[in-house]
Amino acid sequence: MPKRNDINTVMIIGAGPIIIGQACEFDYSGAQACKALKEEGYRVILVNSNPATIMTDPDMADATYIEPITPNIVAKIIEKEISLHPNDKMVLLPTMGGQTGLNTALALDEDGTLKKFKIELIGADRKAIEMAEDRKLFREAMDRLGIENPRATIANNIQEAMASIDEIGLPAIIRPAFTMGGTGGGIAYNREEFVHFCTTGLDASPVSQILIDESLLGWKEYEMEVVRDKADNAIIVCSIENIDPMGVHTGDSITVAPALTLTDKEYQMMRTHSINVLREIGVETGGSNVQWSVNPEDGRMVVIEMNPRVSRSSALASKATGFPIAKIAAKLAIGYTLDELDNDITGVTPASFEPSIDYIVTKIPRFAFEKFPGAEPVLGTAMKSVGEVMAIGRTIHESLQKALASLETGLSGFDDIKIKGAPEKPAIIQTISKQTPDRMILIAQAMRHGLSNEEIISATSFDPWFLDRIREIIDAEENIILNGVPQTTDQMRRIKMMGFSDARIAQLTGQNERKIRLTRNELGVVAVFKRIDTCAAEFEAQTPYMYSTYESDAMGDVECEAWPSDRKKVVILGGGPNRIGQGIEFDYCCCHACYALTEAGYETIMINCNPETVSTDYDTSDRLYFEPLTMESVMEILRVEQENGTLHGVIVQFGGQTPLKLANDLEAEGIPILGTSPDAIDLAEDRERFQELLQKLKLKQPYNGIAHNDEEAFVIASDVGYPLVIRPSYVLGGRAMEIIRSDEQLERYIKEAVVVSGDSPVLLDSYLVGAIEVDVDALSDGKTVHVAGIMQHIEEAGVHSGDSACSLPPFSLPQSQIDDMINQTKALALGLNVVGLMNIQFAIKGDEIFILEVNPRASRTVPFVAKAINSPIAAIAARVMAGEPLSNFDLKSPTPNHFAVKEAVMPFNRFPGVDALLGPEMRSTGEVMGLDKTFERAFWKSQLGASTPLPTSGTVFISVKEDDKDNAILEAANILLEQGFSILATGGTSVWLNNNGVHNTRVKKVYEGQPNIVDALKNSEIDLIFNTTQGSQSLKDSRAIRAAALSNKICYYTTAAASNAAAKAIKDTQNGQVEVNALQNY
Repeated sequence: MPKRNDINTVMIIGAGPIIIGQACEFDYSGAQACKALKEEGYRVILVNSNPATIMTDPDMADATYIEPITPNIVAKIIEKEISLHPNDKMVLLPTMGGQTGLNTALALDEDGTLKKFKIELIGADRKAIEMAEDRKLFREAMDRLGIENPRATIANNIQEAMASIDEIGLPAIIRPAFTMGGTGGGIAYNREEFVHFCTTGLDASPVSQILIDESLLGWKEYEMEVVRDKADNAIIVCSIENIDPMGVHTGDSITVAPALTLTDKEYQMMRTHSINVLREIGVETGGSNVQWSVNPEDGRMVVIEMNPRVSRSSALASKATGFPIAKIAAKLAIGYTLDELDNDITGVTPASFEPSIDYIVTKIPRFAFEKFPGAEPVLGTAMKSVGEVMAIGRTIHESLQKALASLETGLSGFDDIKIKGAPEKPAIIQTISKQTPDRMILIAQAMRHGLSNEEIISATSFDPWFLDRIREIIDAEENIILNGVPQTTDQMRRIKMMGFSDARIAQLTGQNERKIRLTRNELGVVAVFKRIDTCAAEFEAQTPYMYSTYESDAMGDVECEAWPSDRKKVVILGGGPNRIGQGIEFDYCCCHACYALTEAGYETIMINCNPETVSTDYDTSDRLYFEPLTMESVMEILRVEQENGTLHGVIVQFGGQTPLKLANDLEAEGIPILGTSPDAIDLAEDRERFQELLQKLKLKQPYNGIAHNDEEAFVIASDVGYPLVIRPSYVLGGRAMEIIRSDEQLERYIKEAVVVSGDSPVLLDSYLVGAIEVDVDALSDGKTVHVAGIMQHIEEAGVHSGDSACSLPPFSLPQSQIDDMINQTKALALGLNVVGLMNIQFAIKGDEIFILEVNPRASRTVPFVAKAINSPIAAIAARVMAGEPLSNFDLKSPTPNHFAVKEAVMPFNRFPGVDALLGPEMRSTGEVMGLDKTFERAFWKSQLGASTPLPTSGTVFISVKEDDKDNAILEAANILLEQGFSILATGGTSVWLNNNGVHNTRVKKVYEGQPNIVDALKNSEIDLIFNTTQGSQSLKDSRAIRAAALSNKICYYTTAAASNAAAKAIKDTQNGQVEVNALQNY
């Protein structure tokens, strides 16, 4: 059936900010859907509040609304679009925006908006979405098919939950309905945990419904990625097996594709059942994911759940097979059938041709527990990972070891890891029995300590087949330790085919990595590249999407399918796995580099290992290598690419800290680095060299010192004075950065946070209390400097810039200070000889401007600035780095006549017991953007987008430190009184407000007895909090307030500036209608 001609416009709802459980895989699927629908001639409307993604670029859709994703706001957008295009027939595609997209679409259907404007849901209708998402309806559907579910019961309140304990038994698994990433759920081993998870689960579910499942702990877990069309053609794109047994959320599990331990009979049964599930649920246009569990004891197979939308696994399955699930799903939703669509990769087979693969793919999640002191690094049914890597190899050994080396956690393979209490067997068993992020590495270590497979299985429930493969790697390691670096071609190739990286061989033999590489090259053992072709080499791949292997066939022949072209090439190094501090913003820059340089006539070559992102889409760059960002992998690719054509250069400044770490080594190997030189990047990071440059340019930085050992740190601390900011050099995302207020804190930092040495000194800066922080992004071609964006932070200096809300243009700075910062930026860009992008962080204290840090590379603010000023600054920077002057481009003013406010989104709800206080270490996973004509309105939208909507009435609690008892808080208090709020305040603040004529009621602090402020919060008596603290005691006192605010979802501001902005925003929105506007109209 050809595409529908009765439709003109398709609206896509995006997933909003990146959060744990809903990350940039939806940015990838949404971007693919936009491209696919525009290609078919439809007008595409996109709603997404996330500025960091390529999806919200103005040329991705015809109308891009960077607005909060709430039913109310989306209804306004629909109304506006219909009034602008009254004759267009509009439909809504809800399956590309994760749970956010689905839930918003359902809410619009429920409140009558879709009916009112005659809008049809395509891709999945309401009945299908509800049947898959509503736990009760799904169970009934499975019963009709005769497919077994785990024993379970559904509860809508705590009484119903408690009544089910006898029937289900303990342990039990609690899963909330209509949520994602297992939010709120968990495994209850006893009654106390049962009550806890039922309460949090009912709270997390938008419909207050939980499923209480029998425990399948230790069972094997599988996923089937299925695509089905209106004509009932259905294909399995990919089967995925979790190496971790049931009990760990699939997003936190190490997974492999294809499934490796099913018998053919089991696989065929699972395949047939998965397709039947889609038929029964009624998903007839697009991709879905069905999760299964198999009991290893007796083969009993049960269905866990089904997602009627493009999911996290869809991105993985797409990258693993080369089959573009989101693109195909979007085209099926508008009427096509699978046999009418082509497979882009082969160019000769239809999309109904089921993919098959002749390699093994491994996905390993990346965690960030170190960012959350107090959070236990234990995995369960609620997802905790912040990113993932994918690796491709010809054997499981190669695939696993490549994935470990891709993680960027310091691993080069199955590295040795210390087990507390080893070699005592009980200590080892206790360690591996915990579901921790490094469990697979610990299992390998347990094998080194002599544990048998049976002992490991009884502690972990890992499948024996996987344990045998890990043991083969450990045996090969022993051989290397015994015999040293392999000296013959055959021996070296055998080791490399097992996936051993040069770095790992160097570790095992006590040599350095470069020496291993040279030995390997002398022996003629080099990587070859194979293409991802969706059909196990049955047809030739038209798209150069490649992975490396050291495999040779039985005759010892090695075939390389790289076939480099004779063109002028630019290699772009990606950012690797998403993590806090290095997120999707860097991938955005890499994509722009690909698009801009392809347009400028270069052949673009992308190297990355992140399956969730747009940069690893086969059509983003001219050539894609899915490889770890390690020196070995990059050098092997460059060796092959330099066999033909000309290497114009490598871009290392766009992927965050990951490629920067390789810059000096690549340059030493004679590889041309485009843009700012590695030496200039190093100068900006090297505190002593940077200080010399600032003195030469007569610019200021906070009073500081650099310590190379523990004693020196205390001497410098007494010189600089407390409070001070301390951090190691060379970090991204404020890693191990803290505000220190006393000698005791300094002692703890040195003991626990970092090892201070001559090679890794720590920097101690005077902390500018109450200073205003400003971010400036600039472009330079080495001669001319253009300031692209100036962002005033709403939180004061001391909160990491990635966690602080900020406004472009500045909302309260005098023009003289703005001009001064522009001049300082230009001087620094020329002083560092920047070619490309640069970001500077300033702090303004009174009339003085201090420079906090300079990054002569792409920073996380680039996409936000690009959208706020409507200028593709990353694309311009890429072309400047390739040699064009700035004068070739249309450069926009950094002060548009509207306001853009960025707000960070925090994952504290995933880490119970962690203090929600912001500081110099970055903790946010994503961001939203509020766009409007006034600062107040833009700020209001940013809060709504970040899921902390400002209240319109009720009670505000105010407790501020001495320094903040000034006009900003007084003005905020008076505004809220005018708006009908009542005020609660603690001791000193209450007296100060009364003295200034602000009526309030006094409430007790936590340590003053009960009833106190925390009781009031728990009793839902407070709707808004302004709480600023100073000194360690008041920080401790206010921790309980932060915890109560977090669990009761109360708006909370910890700085005077943000409190003032919130009050003004509440007043502004109460006095006028909120308007929506497409990005293209600003």
